[in-house]
Amino acid sequence: MTPTQIEIPKWNAQQFERLVLDGSPKIAVFDCDGTLWSGDAGYGFMIWSLEQGLVSRSTSDWIDTRYRGYQSGKVSESEMCGEMVRIYANLRDQELRAAAAQYVQEFVRPRVFPEMASLVATLLQTGVEIWAVSSTNRWVVAEGVRDFGIPEERILAAEVRVTDGVISSQILDVPTDEGKVATLRRVGITVPDAVFGNSIHDLAMLQIARRAFPVNPSPALLQAAAKNGWGYFRPQGAEGVLAAVGGE
Repeated sequence: MTPTQIEIPKWNAQQFERLVLDGSPKIAVFDCDGTLWSGDAGYGFMIWSLEQGLVSRSTSDWIDTRYRGYQSGKVSESEMCGEMVRIYANLRDQELRAAAAQYVQEFVRPRVFPEMASLVATLLQTGVEIWAVSSTNRWVVAEGVRDFGIPEERILAAEVRVTDGVISSQILDVPTDEGKVATLRRVGITVPDAVFGNSIHDLAMLQIARRAFPVNPSPALLQAAAKNGWGYFRPQGAEGVLAAVGGE
């Protein structure tokens, strides 16, 4: 019997929230794309920003070539996520913040999973320390989690150094795979009480949690959930999202 054929507990919304709250978490960590909202906002923002002419044609062609390399396995996840932030070098930070606000308003907020927004609100009301960890750029993540009530100082995302308001090409962090664990460790979080993620790139941080909660899991994460004895939650409206936008 393969991992995907093993009976994996699938929680409904009430079961899911009760399991989370019964654990009385003090620190909860959330991935963003595919976990708090559907789709890949990092990739979506990159394509949108290229269409908006935020970067030069040559840079646009270069990142397109790199992304094709990523799809064929020649460019790693970490490299790709870092380069998707570096393409904005020499632009003003405020310009990217404004662009991210516009993109999130149009394309991310309509895709927020209501059950996840409700859960985060409940956790915040009970005094839980919430962190967002994502390999998507910090500009988009900050805007995306604003309505969730997650403060900017608790956002760990792909970012580059900004000096005097100007974006550089110096990468500061790209939290993905084991890098998410390393990033959490740098802020003093080694064993979070609850971790929520949707893709195989969240597996490492799910494995360090006291309680792991796969949300809208990709096929690869579903297999890992079976091996680890975890259940999973599929938000309403998430069915079919993986097939449409990819789940890794």
